Amino acid sequence: MTATTIDQIPDSPAILRQDWKIISLLGSAHSCSHFYQLVFPTLFLSLANEFGYNFGELGLLASIFYLVSSIGQASSGFVVDRIGPTPVLRFGLACFVVSAVLIGLAGGYGMLVAAALVGGAGNSVFHPVDYSIINHRVSPLRLGHAYSTHGLTGNLGWALTPIFMTTIIHLANWRVAAFCAGGLIAFVLLLVWLGRDLLAGRGNIAIAPEKEGNSEKQTASLAEQSVGQTLVTLLKQPALWGAFFFFMCTSISLSAVQNYTIPMLGDVYGIDKVLAGTTLSGYMVASAVGMLAGGFLVSATPKTELTVAVSLILAGLFLVALAAGLLTPSWAMVLVGLAGFCAGVATPSRDMLIRRVTPKGATGTVYGLVYSGMDVGSSLGPVGFGLMLDAGMSQGPWVGAGVSFVVAAVAALMVARAAASRAAPVPA
Repeated sequence: MTATTIDQIPDSPAILRQDWKIISLLGSAHSCSHFYQLVFPTLFLSLANEFGYNFGELGLLASIFYLVSSIGQASSGFVVDRIGPTPVLRFGLACFVVSAVLIGLAGGYGMLVAAALVGGAGNSVFHPVDYSIINHRVSPLRLGHAYSTHGLTGNLGWALTPIFMTTIIHLANWRVAAFCAGGLIAFVLLLVWLGRDLLAGRGNIAIAPEKEGNSEKQTASLAEQSVGQTLVTLLKQPALWGAFFFFMCTSISLSAVQNYTIPMLGDVYGIDKVLAGTTLSGYMVASAVGMLAGGFLVSATPKTELTVAVSLILAGLFLVALAAGLLTPSWAMVLVGLAGFCAGVATPSRDMLIRRVTPKGATGTVYGLVYSGMDVGSSLGPVGFGLMLDAGMSQGPWVGAGVSFVVAAVAALMVARAAASRAAPVPA
């Protein structure tokens, strides 16, 4: 069999325009997911003042949100593969709108819990939906750019929420801010509805799916099997378990950086909270820039696992160097940014690697299952690293994040090896 290279794949200005319309629509929807993840935290102080809730009660709302999201993410992929991604995408955005309205109308804790439940259900669908559409509707020539833009828009959604919500709270009140958040997402929902045919592939240029390995020899799509049969088939594949473990490790690292970099910069390097917070924002911005750079690397080399491994190992080494406490405060802030850049570079190649291990007809299911590893890591990391700090290990979270990045790099290489073994031709 002759392998098809990217240079041999046909392209045209019409396909280019269609690709970027799809990428832009999905990026807008994905930014809503990250935007809404921070709506509750930005309202904590307002809710405490209004209702007298303590931070334990307020934190429980966020826990409920992510618990529902983790359960839903693992299962929503099955729905995506059976009814298509576009109705599920509209459902997710609609859940955010309903959740925001419930917050704005809340008269007590029960309605806020209901808002967290509905919002978590909405948040659960985006990875299975987005990657299903990207892998089936974007031409292989621009997959790397699609992955990097997808990650970038998520970071922009995180960055927008605090500014958006606090400004409206200052100008009006927290209820108006919640309604405005719902209105913003409703506008994106309208755009997605107007572009439903483009995302579903009806009435547009057909883009032939890229054939990889021996997947073209599969006689039946997993989407034609029952949910139980599909799950049994997937759970027998070591590559998918490796991918789940990979995402768990990277989210453990991210949880350490996001939750504890500010206090660690103060304890280890004497940097004040405002400057430390700016440094953490710099990590996120550098990560976004790295995602853009990583999109070009996907097109430049087929060895995506090497890009992932090298980038994450470098990020881990930078974090361990920070933990050593031997740098000047200025260089410490620089290394935080470099770690973010390297972690961002790995993101598009990571998504391409998962694509390589996805069986025919199971795109949504696979992405839902492996990305649920993120929720697992996000729930484990903050607790474990918090215990480290309580025990007096002031550099522990940075060391743990560095080790987790290196373990994730090893997992990526193992996933690639398993994918290569599956794709290898069977000897006659």
